Amino acid sequence: MNNSDHKIIVIGRQYGGTGRKTGRALADLLGVPYYDKEIISKVAASYGYDPDILDRADEKKPSPFRSMLLGKYGVMDMYATSPLSRESLYEAQTDVIRQICQEGSCVIVGRTADYIMREHPGLVSVFIHAPREWRARNLISRGEAKDLQEALVKIRKADGDREGYYNYFTGRNWGTADNYDLTIDASKLDPEEMVGLIANYVDKHKKDK
Repeated sequence: MNNSDHKIIVIGRQYGGTGRKTGRALADLLGVPYYDKEIISKVAASYGYDPDILDRADEKKPSPFRSMLLGKYGVMDMYATSPLSRESLYEAQTDVIRQICQEGSCVIVGRTADYIMREHPGLVSVFIHAPREWRARNLISRGEAKDLQEALVKIRKADGDREGYYNYFTGRNWGTADNYDLTIDASKLDPEEMVGLIANYVDKHKKDK
């Protein structure tokens, strides 16, 4: 199988919308590797850092103040020149994602992989969303929040981080339907139905190619 035959399925997701669970199940169904925070680990190993350090920068854009200093005044602070800067981390993640996709078909969750691999003929990009209260109840059932108020606060924070990160590094608008092949409301389908829907689309995409 050459590189053009690889199917690269990238799943963007709102927090609490079962994106990671769907990605794992889809990878299992298709018999391909699944990548999520494993990418961060690979980047950490390549720099010789503890993955927990880089995990704190995961899907968060550079601070507005530091970006202003770098962009407007050309100030190079010690953080900006460090391998741990957000931009350096993103560049390293980009290299790792491209290497992963070169190796074969896979499912990747997040990390702007849909943008990074946008020129790949086998790319299928999916965005999973759902109403906030549905996602909040999902977080409570998973034990990630004690009540609706806490869950909604977490959702606003996580979605804001993801949107800022995606928009900053891609110049696109996170979650906008035009950026994806499929957008799915997770509250409308059973998990198995959602995985099946994506798998069917991937199969059709393969035949069309």
